[in-house]
Amino acid sequence: MDLNDFEIQTADIPGWLVFSEAELTVALDVTLTEELIEEGIAREFVNRIQNLRKNSGLEVTDRINLSISSHDKIDRAINNNLNYICSETLADSLEIVTQMSGGTLVEIEEGVSAKIGIEKLN
Repeated sequence: MDLNDFEIQTADIPGWLVFSEAELTVALDVTLTEELIEEGIAREFVNRIQNLRKNSGLEVTDRINLSISSHDKIDRAINNNLNYICSETLADSLEIVTQMSGGTLVEIEEGVSAKIGIEKLN
């Protein structure tokens, strides 16, 4: 028996993305876990906060305090990625609040928006 005696076929596997070309096959697990979804939300927050910092005229090295309006779909993601968000945005504190006067409304994902308040520290 040799390789000519076999026929190799590729088939889609649920939750996997498979690509074959010539003698090479690559398979990626594309299943989104709750942890990956939360990490994506945290990255979106960092992006929105960085844009708000820039638009507010803050210097790259300015330290801040953050307040974010509470939303069921994002609170857990923020809490589970709190250190990451604070370190990336130079925030000394981040508080999730139920009521917020002021702040800027930003869309985190389709249908999910939150207000973000930034306070520059001296």
